[in-house]
Amino acid sequence: MQEIKGLFDQAVGEIERMLTTKTVVGEPIKIEGTTLIPLVNVGFGFCVGGGEGSDNEKGSGYGGATGGGGGVKPVAVIIINDDGVRVERIKTGTAGVLEKAVDTVAKVAANHAGKSAEGSDEPATE
Repeated sequence: MQEIKGLFDQAVGEIERMLTTKTVVGEPIKIEGTTLIPLVNVGFGFCVGGGEGSDNEKGSGYGGATGGGGGVKPVAVIIINDDGVRVERIKTGTAGVLEKAVDTVAKVAANHAGKSAEGSDEPATE
C-alpha cells in the first residue's frame, strides 16, 4: 500500500508543478502599443492503482501504475491599449485562435496607421 501512496504523491506533485498562474494567464505579448494577455482553460485527470496477490503455482506479486492526461484550451484574450482594457472571448478550435490573433493585429496596425496619418504634415489623399 505504501507504493500506491508514493505513486499518488508523485502524480499530484507533478500536477502541482505544472499548474501555476502562468499556466492559466499567459505571458503578455506586446505589439506596437497594445498588450495581449492570453487566458486558457486547463484540465487534468489522473488515476493511481495497485494490487497484490498470490497463486500457489506462480507465487505472489505486486503491481501498481499511474496514468493521466490533460489539456489546455485558449478561452479569451485581454487586450490593453490606448482605448482601454477589454476581454475578447475566443471561439473554440485553432482557427478561432488564429482568427482572433489576426483580427487583433489588423486592428492594431489600422489604429497605428491612422495615428501616423493624423500627425503627418502632408494632405490626406483618396
